[in-house]
Amino acid sequence: MKGLFKKQVVAIAAFAATFSGFVGCSKNAEPEKASVAAIDIHNIDSTVAPGDDFFHYASGNWIKNNPIPPEYSRWGAFNELQEQSNDALKTIMEETSATKNAPKGSSKQLIGDFYAAGMDSVAIEKLGADPLKNELAAIDNANTIEDIQNLVAALHQKGVSPLFVFWSGQDEKNSEMVIAQLWQGGLGLGDRDYYVLNDARSKEIRDKYVIHVSKMFDLLDKNPQSSSENAKKVMSIETKLANASMTLLAMRDPNKVYNKMSLEQLQKMSPKFNWIAYFKNIGLENPGDINVGQVDFFKYISKVMSEVSVEDWKIYLKWNVVNTFASYLSSDFVNQNFDFYSKTLSGAQQNRPRWKRVLATTNGALGEEVGKLYVEKFFPAESKQKMLKLIENLRLALAERIDGLTWMSDETKAKAQEKLATMGVKVGYPDKWRDYSKLEITRDNYVQNIINSNKFDFEYAISKIGKPVDKSEWHMTPQTVNAYYSPNMNEIVFPAAILQPPFFFKDADDAVNYGGIGAVIGHEMTHGFDDQGRQYDKNGNLNDWWTPADAENFKKQTQPLIDQFNKFVVIDELTINGELTLGENIADLGGITVAYVALQKANKANPPAEKIDGFTPTQRFLLSWAQVWRANTRPEELKRRLREDVHSPAIARVNAVMSNIPMFYDAFGIKEGEKLYRKPEDRIKIW
Repeated sequence: MKGLFKKQVVAIAAFAATFSGFVGCSKNAEPEKASVAAIDIHNIDSTVAPGDDFFHYASGNWIKNNPIPPEYSRWGAFNELQEQSNDALKTIMEETSATKNAPKGSSKQLIGDFYAAGMDSVAIEKLGADPLKNELAAIDNANTIEDIQNLVAALHQKGVSPLFVFWSGQDEKNSEMVIAQLWQGGLGLGDRDYYVLNDARSKEIRDKYVIHVSKMFDLLDKNPQSSSENAKKVMSIETKLANASMTLLAMRDPNKVYNKMSLEQLQKMSPKFNWIAYFKNIGLENPGDINVGQVDFFKYISKVMSEVSVEDWKIYLKWNVVNTFASYLSSDFVNQNFDFYSKTLSGAQQNRPRWKRVLATTNGALGEEVGKLYVEKFFPAESKQKMLKLIENLRLALAERIDGLTWMSDETKAKAQEKLATMGVKVGYPDKWRDYSKLEITRDNYVQNIINSNKFDFEYAISKIGKPVDKSEWHMTPQTVNAYYSPNMNEIVFPAAILQPPFFFKDADDAVNYGGIGAVIGHEMTHGFDDQGRQYDKNGNLNDWWTPADAENFKKQTQPLIDQFNKFVVIDELTINGELTLGENIADLGGITVAYVALQKANKANPPAEKIDGFTPTQRFLLSWAQVWRANTRPEELKRRLREDVHSPAIARVNAVMSNIPMFYDAFGIKEGEKLYRKPEDRIKIW
């Protein structure tokens, strides 16, 4: 469900290649013909001093030789893997879609028919916006505020999210149980700051957004005058919602977004929205405990009901419908949607080819069904065993670091060690696959397949409410190039697709693997002890297990990191938000530090070569981390990420981290006067 990953999962990258796969040796595929160099020295730009800019030293030639393809707003190692894996998944999609009479509910039928329907561009072009006629007609027939509220419930079930988001998730203070969750939403621009800030870029985005909404309405109604008025009304409603919304930074405090109440309490707090009817309409008449993420926002939902006319609400709901499904309709809708959301906001120059878009949608709708076929075909079992060994080595290294902390008391250290020892681990793919066999998918209606999938997911989510948590469940598919830590589960998860170069090399020296996947493991482990994760205990409950003095010491340790990133200029004098990105910055710094400790242990057991390709093990370790984050990013995308992303830009994930770790100075002979140099007493150490 939308919102789940934002709140419960902390991933290493926001730009994960979610449609990716393993492309090395496989059970059923030919071995790769050419191995990838663990550290490709041709990527290094030796004209750049490591102590001035390690990001461009490590990857400068790669950056020069790999311009961003027109369909991307960012091009880096993650994207390279996505392209490789798209080709692998395309094979699966085309093989299944070629089987026209597969048993109903089977993997081949579900995946094959979904993909085939999406690839039928002739039929999709003929239909235009007709696939939305039922939803639009229902909105046209609304006459009262009660009708509008009933439509909100109906649309939520179909994957459209006007006003707010509803989902299911673990109870923050009783992590064994799943409860209903309400979260602010309803904004076409995503983040509330676009609506309320008055800097030049915010104003420009708002103006272009109104033009975009107008053009989309014109595609629906062919009436430019009414379309322009409709766009202004949509903007007015969304601005009202934005002004009532919490900031991304405020929502980083888990206690501020934990407000559990009964249905009766919710109805009393927000009386002009019929919550009793809403839950009945979505098939959850007795929801039990409900977490209301943003109390003031839901109080405002009640107020805004009477501030906006029924006719204006109808326009807003129509916009939500067409905006949700625009990229699956005829090319006029697809192109206009791309022009604003991908080109204006992120700088992409052209849309992805249809097969990539349909592959991504199929994969999103049938993630674990695709994952089953993917794992069978592309994931070598030995990779999982090597990962499990690496993880345990990193766990030992972090335990050693915790024991050595001078700013933490023995009492809190003991509880930190308990949390680390009980941290769960998942690698590769689920032990139990989700059952999609009852999902209705046909070859002749792409949008209806998407709606059916959204309803299937919605029903799956609400079926969990009031029940114990299924601890075997995954929140990423095996074919996702990413990794995550879940504070509520207190577990780290590494999908199969990340276990490939440049993160993981089956036959490389330890230095490369510890600097790549090892630092990723350390990153995810450290999330359990970042500014958010540290507030959850070993059982995943939001619970203050720190002594007051230790909590205060932690804030003192992290404040310099906030200050450092606040001063890091990225583009046009725009800097990183050190508070918003604090959790990820802590995890990056902690991850590479812990991985290096683990590497030293590995080197004692298996002494490494003095040098490979002219680089020492420590240099290769640091270069490995840097090569993971090699990237080119368009200016529009950089500016968007600086506002919306809790992750720092790639250059900071290399240079800012390097400036704080002692082994960088020793390995590359960094001296005072070089740009990355920080005095020993100014180098930040947390975990």
